[in-house]
Amino acid sequence: MPRKGAPSSVPETEFSAERALVPLKEITKAPHFIGNDEHARVRDYLFNQLKSLGLQEVQVQEGFIYNNWGGLIKPQNIMGKIPGTQPGDALLVFSHYDSAMVPSLGASDAGSGVVTILESIRAYNASGKKPKNDIIVLFTDGEEVGLDGAELFVNEHPWAKDVRLALNFEARGSGGPSNMILESNQGNHKIIEHFMNADVKFPVASSLMYSIYKMLPNDTDSTVLREDGDIDGLFFAFIDDHFDYHTINDNYENLDRNTLQHQGTYLLPLLHYFADAHISDVKSEQDDVYFNMPFVKMISYPFAWILPMLLLAVVLFIVLVFSGIKKETLSVKGIMRGFLPFLLSLIVCGLIGYFGWELLLLLYPSYNEIDHGFTYNGHTYIAFFVVLSLALLFMIYRRFGKGNTAPNLYVAPLVFWLIINAVVYVFLKGAGFFIIPVLFGLLAFWVMLRNERPNLIAMVLLGIPTIFIFAPLIQFFPVGLGLEMLVISAVFTVLTFGLMLPVIGYYRMKRMFSLFFFVLAFGFFVSAHFNSGYTETQQKPTSLLYYQNADEGNSFWVTYDSQPDEWVQGYVGENPEEASKYVVSSAGSKYNTGYRYANPAPQIALPLSQIRIEKDTLIGEDQEVTFTILPQRDVHILRLYADSTVVFKRMAYNGMEVKKDSLGQVLAGRRSNFVLHYNVSEDDSLEVSYTLPKGITPNFSTLEYSLDLLKNPLFTVQQRPKHTMPMPFVTTDAVIVKRKIDLEAHRLKVNDSLTVQVDE
Repeated sequence: MPRKGAPSSVPETEFSAERALVPLKEITKAPHFIGNDEHARVRDYLFNQLKSLGLQEVQVQEGFIYNNWGGLIKPQNIMGKIPGTQPGDALLVFSHYDSAMVPSLGASDAGSGVVTILESIRAYNASGKKPKNDIIVLFTDGEEVGLDGAELFVNEHPWAKDVRLALNFEARGSGGPSNMILESNQGNHKIIEHFMNADVKFPVASSLMYSIYKMLPNDTDSTVLREDGDIDGLFFAFIDDHFDYHTINDNYENLDRNTLQHQGTYLLPLLHYFADAHISDVKSEQDDVYFNMPFVKMISYPFAWILPMLLLAVVLFIVLVFSGIKKETLSVKGIMRGFLPFLLSLIVCGLIGYFGWELLLLLYPSYNEIDHGFTYNGHTYIAFFVVLSLALLFMIYRRFGKGNTAPNLYVAPLVFWLIINAVVYVFLKGAGFFIIPVLFGLLAFWVMLRNERPNLIAMVLLGIPTIFIFAPLIQFFPVGLGLEMLVISAVFTVLTFGLMLPVIGYYRMKRMFSLFFFVLAFGFFVSAHFNSGYTETQQKPTSLLYYQNADEGNSFWVTYDSQPDEWVQGYVGENPEEASKYVVSSAGSKYNTGYRYANPAPQIALPLSQIRIEKDTLIGEDQEVTFTILPQRDVHILRLYADSTVVFKRMAYNGMEVKKDSLGQVLAGRRSNFVLHYNVSEDDSLEVSYTLPKGITPNFSTLEYSLDLLKNPLFTVQQRPKHTMPMPFVTTDAVIVKRKIDLEAHRLKVNDSLTVQVDE
């Protein structure tokens, strides 16, 4: 990746991270999640930015989206176009502009994507080129709450039908290299060919990343375009410094400038390439293995090569083993003894990686508050477990490899890597490039069998593919998936060590190396310990909510925290009771985090929503009812509940019809009373329309969330200590009101009002 962000003094035709930071500072002044005032300000700012760049037909697309899981939202997308000289095919360049619905400033996720696009379009225009293909710039809304802006665009905007390829810019941290990941319903061959032809300067990409990505529940806007519009795409996301993800620390200051420059080194050359490339058909039946390497940048070959390469490796391995035994450079006994240190290393390091992290959670219980699983000292823990594994490897190989030869010891790792590649061929073809270091390892094995003491420099050169391909994965998994994946780091360390035995196997001072790595591991552990606390720049996640049951007339302080700090204890008490005694967790979270503790709170007179009956009509045997919920405070989330036993004939929210099942019923077979999660838009109301057989009146209730506990003038909640921050991935700092909707009572009020008017 780039070593520094380019200054604003570079030519106008080049991407400059410093120039991109100017709009970033403007859009990250405050959290700008969907529905709040800052969200509207950012939307207006970006609209004007596209206008100033000379884009044509700049517009805001808005409309309600109802998801099958019960989500309702009204996203407002911002878009504009650079018309092509040969219109018909369009390149879509996009990111999302809403921040997460926690106090996150959204600098990386995805302000970095927005400003990467703005700066790249500016630099492209400065070149004076006119594209052959249309270039559509899109800033989607509502990504953080359900990918809804992308759904609105791909299903309802006329420009979507012309899009042949989409480039999406995202983030899941605040630094590190940006990874290219591919989205396609078909084979990837043509897209990878185009990407390589674009000659991106710092590509970081592998088919393994996409194979893993497809297994995870972390969809992006690109996924919606692929699934709903069959639009192929590439998205670019950085994932390091994961501890900043969806927190108040996702800010202007913490975004890595080199990372921002890396995003620009992707987009600008891709803009120049795809603006004129033939993109009418990027689809292919062929899938390719692909991966990046230093100097050569990208390597790719068809999936069809994986099996022949594996079979070649197996044949070469068998020939070399039999040849070595025949020449007595290998022995059956020595080979069998060579499995002991390798298997023992795998078991010991794997167990330490797994149970070691479990032990750390016991030693530092506050780590349990970090839902995404990557602590501020996470990189130090990765170093600790890797270096500890190396210490154990040298110790084990010194003890159990003594008296054996390096060629005999090398057979076991080769066997395991051949098995791994066989599994890859069956289950994870995206990792098909794993065979390449093995083939180089077999070449090293051949040299070892021919020379009692091979040239170690030659062995190092043959080990370069192992280091460049496998070493990055040792860090990748815990950074991307959380520190519980340290077990993979430990195991990959053993596997990489094994494949490097043509070098390491000839080391004589293994005890010295073991002691050195034990001391180094101790140093990393001490460093991690002294950085295990919380500071003003590395804050502890905490949560506090005010939950009021308007029907029962009681209120509670509630927290998600398993280890409440003094600030939270000031409200839930030093010995808080289980939250389930008072309230039921309803909002849910990405990591299924529920309310932990609760304590009675003062009763605050909160303005209740008005309920207005718009329609109440009998048509034959059916009763059609429409009512509107009008919040009287700054509500950001409204959740609606109805008896799970009630099966509706029709249901609609703000005009969006709920799909009927095969029996013509709506919301049948529900396991709970939940029916709707509405991210309240600036319209600030919810219209509910339903049809039921006459005589049936469902019991509706609502939960209303305003994300303003610390700013609400009705409360005197103290500001958080500076070493703490709002907990990400949950609905915190919220004022929640639970309330039943008595439609019969509202009918009586309406009838009484009509009677009074008639009497008068």
